[in-house]
Amino acid sequence: MTSLSILASIFGSAMALSNLPQAYRIFKRKSAKDISLITYLILFVGGIIWILYGIEIDNFPLILANVIGIFGVSSVIIGWIKYH
Repeated sequence: MTSLSILASIFGSAMALSNLPQAYRIFKRKSAKDISLITYLILFVGGIIWILYGIEIDNFPLILANVIGIFGVSSVIIGWIKYH
């Protein structure tokens, strides 16, 4: 692994985790009224496509970052479904 791929893995994963504070807030307040479901559905589909692309080109950092991202986005979508 190169230094750049290590940095990409670290920062890609950190960026992917950025949805978790929103998910936490939804579940804590039990409200998702101000959340755009369309935005998170686009992020979800995009994440799936990036995972498939990462598999196709055999790029572990790309796959890892987007698997983590899908977890965070899915948490927001589940919160929206439960509390909207």
